[in-house]
Amino acid sequence: MKNKNCSISASIFLSITLIASPAVAELTPDELLGKALFFDENLSTPPGQACAVCHTPEAGWTGPVSEINAHGAVYPGAIKNRFGNRKPPSSAYATPSPVLHFVEEDGETLFIGGNFWDGRATGEKLDNPAADQAQGPFLNPVEQNNPSPKIVCKRIRGSSFAAELTGHSYEELFDMAYGAGSLDCKNNVDATYDLIALSIAAYEDSTEVNAFSSKYDLYLAGQAALTEEEALGLQLFNGKGMCANCHISDSANANTPPLFTDFTYDNLGVPRNPENPFYDMPRQFNPQGEDFIDLGLGGFLATRVDYAQFAPENYGKQKVPTLRNVDRRPNENFVKAYAHNGYFKTLKGIVHFYNTRDVLDKCEDLGIIDPTEDMALANNCWPAPEVDVNVNTDELGNLGLSDEEEDAIVAFMKTLTDF
Repeated sequence: MKNKNCSISASIFLSITLIASPAVAELTPDELLGKALFFDENLSTPPGQACAVCHTPEAGWTGPVSEINAHGAVYPGAIKNRFGNRKPPSSAYATPSPVLHFVEEDGETLFIGGNFWDGRATGEKLDNPAADQAQGPFLNPVEQNNPSPKIVCKRIRGSSFAAELTGHSYEELFDMAYGAGSLDCKNNVDATYDLIALSIAAYEDSTEVNAFSSKYDLYLAGQAALTEEEALGLQLFNGKGMCANCHISDSANANTPPLFTDFTYDNLGVPRNPENPFYDMPRQFNPQGEDFIDLGLGGFLATRVDYAQFAPENYGKQKVPTLRNVDRRPNENFVKAYAHNGYFKTLKGIVHFYNTRDVLDKCEDLGIIDPTEDMALANNCWPAPEVDVNVNTDELGNLGLSDEEEDAIVAFMKTLTDF
């Protein structure tokens, strides 16, 4: 299959991102340092790949290029013909996720917390899944491609980006946040690398990223009213549509607004995305080639001696994402991708899938091979799940929603966009 994503340059990504980046707000020293690290394109090998390349504010802290989202939905790394296997999740509202753990519920082992779609950023290292996650892309050869934490540290020390963004050098920001000499690339590299990750997580936890400023937040505060359609959508979201079973719409406590995720994992029965560029990656990155199957949480658990026994019952399960900013986009024609592999291209499409997955024929049974979402809807069918075990049949698949009710749920989800 042909890769349609490689022609988009990192400089275009970054120019989009920096235009959209909020002005420097009243951030704490560690948050300010984290912001500089998040937007700095000089910290990859070769330079050009910032965190913000895949997580831009104007697109809800996820992928900023409509053309990529409309196809494979996976973004190239610093080396532009290298791709991972999943679309970028939102980096906003990820910080409340707890350290990965499990509980026994109704006779099942339920995993909760961690970061990345498959939970592999457990939080066990830094007691902070967002910080554990922040260390991954720097050293991942299909992302920022640095050979070692020491190289990351040296790139930070040599970058002028922090001074351009904040008026302070990186060394000054580290001193302000963590004490004199804390940017130590010679004698204390591992500790410095931990501070780098904790700073990025601090920025991701700031009010600049987790703004809680949507129409729904104003509605909860009694400062805005929902339209009739939005109110119906909220009712369906919490009731007939069963969306709130995983995307919690109530506050956990008086200090935490609704997060619209319970940080669990689920196999929704999402079809494979035939345009995923990971299928074409060299064998050193993808030994299975086009036969690759994304086992999600189960695939990660299988790598852990302490969790391997739970792997089979978690094959195909992916992290339940927050729905905050799920429709945030720079313009109405901008395409966003949904689900871990970006198979869906509209909120309407994924809601329709939740509603009808088990009602419509399978496209393969109709002789339709690898349809796109639009083809699937046009042919009134859905492809088979990428992973056909552990599929959730209790909370989606045959919801009995009318077309108008689907539209109402979409209208409600659009109220979750931060201003």
